[in-house]
Amino acid sequence: MMWLRTLLLLGLVGRLLDECSGYSSEDEDYYMQELLSREHFQRVSENGAAPTRAAGKETKTRSAASKPAGGSDSASVKNGSKKSEKNKKAVKGGSDVDGLISERGDCPPLGLETLKIDDFQLHASSMRHYGLGPHRGRLNIQGGLYEDDLYDGGWCAGRNDPLQWFEVDARRLMKFTGVVTQGRSSLWSSDWVSSYKVLLSNDSHSWVTLKNGSRDLIFSANREKEIPILNVFPKPVVARYIRINPRSWYASGGICMRTEILGCPMPDPNNYYRRRNEVTTTDNLDFRHHSYKEMRQLMKVVNEMCPNITRIYNIGKSYNGQKLYAIEISDNPGEHELGEPEFRYTAGSHGNEVLGRELLLLLMQFMCQEYLSGNKRIRRLVDETRIHLLPSVNPDGYEKASAAGSELSGWSLGRWSRDGLDIHHNFPDLNSLLWEAEARKWVPRKFHNHHVPIPDWYRSTNATVAVETRALVSWMEKIPFVLGGNLQGGELVVTFPFDRTRSVTVLREATPTADDHVFRWLAFSYASTHRLMTDASRRVCHTDDLAKEDGTINGATWHTAAGSMNDFSYLHTNCFELSMYVGCDKFPHETELPEEWENNRESLLVFMEQVHRGIKGVIRDVQGKGIANAIISVEGINHDIRTASDGDYWRLLNPGEYRVTVRAEGFSVSSKVCAVGYDIGASRCDFVLGRSNLSRIKEIMQKFNKQPISMRQRLRQRRLLDT
Repeated sequence: MMWLRTLLLLGLVGRLLDECSGYSSEDEDYYMQELLSREHFQRVSENGAAPTRAAGKETKTRSAASKPAGGSDSASVKNGSKKSEKNKKAVKGGSDVDGLISERGDCPPLGLETLKIDDFQLHASSMRHYGLGPHRGRLNIQGGLYEDDLYDGGWCAGRNDPLQWFEVDARRLMKFTGVVTQGRSSLWSSDWVSSYKVLLSNDSHSWVTLKNGSRDLIFSANREKEIPILNVFPKPVVARYIRINPRSWYASGGICMRTEILGCPMPDPNNYYRRRNEVTTTDNLDFRHHSYKEMRQLMKVVNEMCPNITRIYNIGKSYNGQKLYAIEISDNPGEHELGEPEFRYTAGSHGNEVLGRELLLLLMQFMCQEYLSGNKRIRRLVDETRIHLLPSVNPDGYEKASAAGSELSGWSLGRWSRDGLDIHHNFPDLNSLLWEAEARKWVPRKFHNHHVPIPDWYRSTNATVAVETRALVSWMEKIPFVLGGNLQGGELVVTFPFDRTRSVTVLREATPTADDHVFRWLAFSYASTHRLMTDASRRVCHTDDLAKEDGTINGATWHTAAGSMNDFSYLHTNCFELSMYVGCDKFPHETELPEEWENNRESLLVFMEQVHRGIKGVIRDVQGKGIANAIISVEGINHDIRTASDGDYWRLLNPGEYRVTVRAEGFSVSSKVCAVGYDIGASRCDFVLGRSNLSRIKEIMQKFNKQPISMRQRLRQRRLLDT
């Protein structure tokens, strides 16, 4: 019996060791598991040459993270680890990996363009110099004005030979489905790769080349440097590392490229490199890209959900006849309430900068939902502010960009209006008119420092003005906006006026407005509450390290541009307008929208709340009637504003005490000191103006049809002379 007990004990110990051993193998890094043999990898890749897509020729890359599909098309690469091969079956038996991943070609980008892939994940065989290192090989990255600096426009190999490669470490197992490539971004050089091979690995030592039967698969790539080219793999391939090996390139240039990799992450609870601080959202919103029809339908749905606080209207039409829809959010939609400020957000003036468009559609949904749920902050904002959201200023350009897709629209496809104009910089150049008047010392007697009139030539039918710009100008003149923001893309920064330098020959020069301190605060209110703009450790989007400027910059300091919407708004109306560049990627994949919403949500709300900073009031006569077009001046600030048609006004100011003077034609001048506190909520500063003596005399004489005394004396003298 003793020997039987011993055998049973040994058997139990053996089983326990086997189970422990199995558990240990499953707990290893997932990328060392799920490996197939080289022969199997070659077999599933035998589908001929890979299809190629270019911008404008195929529809956009579809979002796939949320569309599971069955099957087992995925292939993997061989790894030298026999232990991984040994444990392959145990891993596959534990979960239906392929059932959780989308079909070929549906996978989203890894994030080279959006900077989710950091610089340490990018490697290369060689580089021409640091500014052309692998960290610059990101899709749509832009080079600077000068060559051979630290921020050049792509990765360029140190030598032009077939042994060069560009590598991406996904830091986890990915189901790779395709590659998008561009040439080098440069004003002076022409460099691109015209064909390449793709190699994959799980350990960065043993590499397997994608095959076309028994031969290496060679992908056709770029024929010029800007249009992105997508190559979809014949079969999805599972690996951790991916390399692009250029085989041919532009004869008069060199091996240079920008790229994006498409791939779906494999389920991996034990992945050591799981992305930390991964952003998720709890908001139940429609996170996808919307066509023009879908945008209109979504606005209608929100209007039906919140009919008491929303109103849909249009401000005009685009070149192609599409209506420019806006949605108003207010406790009394359709009415300007006395003392309630008007705020606006616009987006999509550049049709390919799509993120701003979707952010406003998300903001519209969010405010409706939160208002209905009783969110006190949102209710206060809606009840005390008349908010206007115009998501798509350039719907024609958007359609052009969306037809190519998020990864294939490049840097500029769809940027301009249908007739080729940059809507954001298509406004009249009022800066030069004001600065010329100041040089001639006409201000303020002959020329006002505000409400600068639009030149007659600009309003003529022959002027080179987009129909969308004309609609915006009419909208801005009709509604007494106080504060506005236009959402743009391709960078992470907030810019404020002036956008044009005073010196014509200078490309970059600080050109502040009279309200520079207010503009800086407004810009910082958005940037400081954005998740990334003021992060000093974040990577630069392209060439400028704007995080060191606290995520804000004077527009002319960045680059000069005449006729901007911001400058026009400040000089022609009462509205202070700023530009928010809300992301490095102009047209992010829709799987990125939840994170981008979290990046910008608080900023969007905080900036709207700034419309209640400064002073406000009503200018009335002694009978209590509001005085329209009265001029409000603040001592020490050489920029005035005017009252609206009901006599109410809003003047954005930083905390402090200010002497405010009010003038109106036919009324006496009045002044008082108004204090602005640190808390949100504009300080009340009303004025009552009496009629001036001269206006009273004119009124009496007009009433009794009498002439002035001076005229009577002249008539008497003439009669005496005649007699």
